Amino acid sequence: MNHFEKDVQSKRNDAIDSAVGFIVSFVFFTLIFVVATVVEVVGNL
Repeated sequence: MNHFEKDVQSKRNDAIDSAVGFIVSFVFFTLIFVVATVVEVVGNL
């Protein structure tokens, strides 16, 4: 067996890390969209 397979740095599930990364990026881009929409609506008043 490979030495690095015996002594891993993180035993966390990769799916959890992937889900957190997806959610964080989704919230970030949603926030950008909301801010841009608010600026557009306020600009048209």
